[in-house]
Amino acid sequence: MKIDLTDTTASDVNKALVRGRRSIGTPAVGMVLTMVLVTDEENAYDAIKAAEEASHEHPSRMLVVIKRHARTPRERTHPRLDAEVRVGSAAGTGETIVLRTYGEVSDHADSVVLPLLLPDAPVVVWWPVDAPENPSKDPLGALGQRRITDLYAVDNPLEVLSARMRAYAPGDTDLAWTRLTPWRSMLAAALDQARLTVTSAAVESEAENPSAELLARWLGARLKVPVERVETDGPVVTGVRLGTVEGEIVIDRPEGPMATLSLPGQPSRRLALKVRPLSELIAEELRRLDADEMYAVALRGETAEEAPAPA
Repeated sequence: MKIDLTDTTASDVNKALVRGRRSIGTPAVGMVLTMVLVTDEENAYDAIKAAEEASHEHPSRMLVVIKRHARTPRERTHPRLDAEVRVGSAAGTGETIVLRTYGEVSDHADSVVLPLLLPDAPVVVWWPVDAPENPSKDPLGALGQRRITDLYAVDNPLEVLSARMRAYAPGDTDLAWTRLTPWRSMLAAALDQARLTVTSAAVESEAENPSAELLARWLGARLKVPVERVETDGPVVTGVRLGTVEGEIVIDRPEGPMATLSLPGQPSRRLALKVRPLSELIAEELRRLDADEMYAVALRGETAEEAPAPA
């Protein structure tokens, strides 16, 4: 069910939400968090679709904030909020409220979002594109326990990565880091099997790849070895090589969903290492709402105290 509201208020949106739930006979139970999705019109469809697919694992109330640029003198002088309330099958397994803001309302979107948050539930804020330079200081970002950005959506990812490092606050994370979870798991498993001391490392990827940069920083911090960055044709991260006195530990994925794992003295094996869709990345981030300490380590290249090997 969808309810469209024009030139409305947060109070009217709440009333429409209650009305929609009653119409379809669905109580407001079972939702575990509020996701605030801040995007533009161009990227809204794909982002909403990914978040609604993730809601099958994490039922949530999704508040989509789309800040519209004023196109007429009236829009510039007349602040306005338009809303679309989706419940039932039109909203995944939770509720979706699309908020389009005009004029001064765009500058104070947090005042619109705040009354619509689920009571006593955690808040996750996600910027698929155009994330603020300092997410935790952003008015909408300040509402969230977790703040998700994506370095793949910016023009100069390594430059922005440096800015994210300076602005990092507990609760920040980035989908460039989330994309590395299978690589990190595979590297940890390889080192558990080999039980060898790593003396050098190399990360192979396309140029300016933010995931590869985070992986290189993480390996350097955790293994306490220099990490070489090797440029390839891609796509994304294509290989990791860990040098030991007995030979190299290699994960190689030049293309496609399959990778080859090679350990010294053992036959090579093929392993699944696909590029995951956006919905899977968001679902993974919603599984934990505490601070991602390893992301902080990767950002800053700091050495974590608790373990000398990847985990």
